[in-house]
Amino acid sequence: MRLREEKLCRYITPLREGGSLPALAEAEDGFKYVVKFRGAGHGTKALIAELIGGMVAHALGFNVPELVFLDLDQKFGITEGDEEIQDLLKGSVGRNIGLHFLSGAFTFDASVNDIDPATAAKIVWLDAFLTNVDRTTLNTNMLVWDRKLWLIDHGASLMFHHAWSDPMKAALSPFPYIKNHALLRKASSIVEIDKLMRQKITPRTLSHIIDLIPDEWLHREGEDLTPNQIRDSYKLFLTERLKNSIIFAQYADDTRKSLV
Repeated sequence: MRLREEKLCRYITPLREGGSLPALAEAEDGFKYVVKFRGAGHGTKALIAELIGGMVAHALGFNVPELVFLDLDQKFGITEGDEEIQDLLKGSVGRNIGLHFLSGAFTFDASVNDIDPATAAKIVWLDAFLTNVDRTTLNTNMLVWDRKLWLIDHGASLMFHHAWSDPMKAALSPFPYIKNHALLRKASSIVEIDKLMRQKITPRTLSHIIDLIPDEWLHREGEDLTPNQIRDSYKLFLTERLKNSIIFAQYADDTRKSLV
């Protein structure tokens, strides 16, 4: 399991609808990417969440644009006139992350577009597992491309790492924010889908995904921990959350029933 690594060569345009000011840019392989920058508000934590969330979704069988490590040198975007963007790029020298740009894709609107109830339940399960707060009716972070549904933008996942709360305690959270999920009303039973989802991913797969995180992204302010020690926190959180998935699955199902 690995990600390709490319060098960014052309800044195209900022995507200002994103809170962290991502951008559309081109890499030396000739492809365009939606780039998430390490110099943005949540720093490398948002990149880690994007990496883990996207790879977990892919391992579970969802369509996710290819994730790629994107290197940015000091000269990148030097002609950009916006001072805010210039500061962002200066703070993002090094390794960032990008998603392959799906040209011509359109946003999935939960109030308009149809979705199979079982598929909706699987996506609800995924976001409850990842503690992803950012798949709401205001911003579904889902696209339709090539007549298929694609999941994007998992940077708001893994809430526990913003406060570095106890990974074990956080793993047992029912995740109350699931009440705001765009697909909860459209989903079939999340409890019934729980067993199927747990069969699709293993602690070993989760460990391999977490091992992809670059050492340079792994640091805790004020703590002298090695990258592997920080990786262990992510592994503990995700493996324990998977083991105890019935907690968040049952909560999501109870919330779904209350909305019907």
